[in-house]
Amino acid sequence: MNDKVQDKTHSLLDDAQGLAFGSFMGAVGVLLLTHLGFVTGQTAGLAVLISYSTGWGFAPVFFVVNLPFYWLGYKRFGPGFTVKTFAAVAAMSLMVAMLPPYLQFGEIHPGVGAVFFGFVTGSALLALFRHGASLGGVGIVGLYLQDRTGFRAGWTQLIFDACLFLWALALLDLATVGWSFLGAVVVNLVIAINHRRDRYVA
Repeated sequence: MNDKVQDKTHSLLDDAQGLAFGSFMGAVGVLLLTHLGFVTGQTAGLAVLISYSTGWGFAPVFFVVNLPFYWLGYKRFGPGFTVKTFAAVAAMSLMVAMLPPYLQFGEIHPGVGAVFFGFVTGSALLALFRHGASLGGVGIVGLYLQDRTGFRAGWTQLIFDACLFLWALALLDLATVGWSFLGAVVVNLVIAINHRRDRYVA
């Protein structure tokens, strides 16, 4: 039996469920993150920090900060990737705004919450990557570099996250930033280990 993946083409239905799953799980991850008062990396982390600093809602901030990155996505990955990514970002932003009355969390230990957030968000990003999309921003840059150089998308995002967390230290206490960083590490390890170029190509 040939172990190599022979068919990497997804049907429209495959893509629809993949984008729906990724957007929904991404929204759940953000709601869990903000429930714990944590931050994260990538453009989602940037949007969270802006939200914490200004009081603006996460959903519109996240949607807006991703807008400049669509050009790079279009240039390197084409209109299909860009449209899917735009749809995923828009859907996740909408669900973050609409889900709170229907999805609430109780008391969660910060360590468990950080790992749970990492697995939920990592699975969301993997689903989107494997169906030719991302949640925008640094994810697009990471996929671009992986395609060009082979440098894993997860490592690119981890480097960006480290810089973002230095900023977070100016806003939050050290313990909160530490637990938040654990969650970001779990997210990026899930991507770095599981998003294999020889198996799936976004």
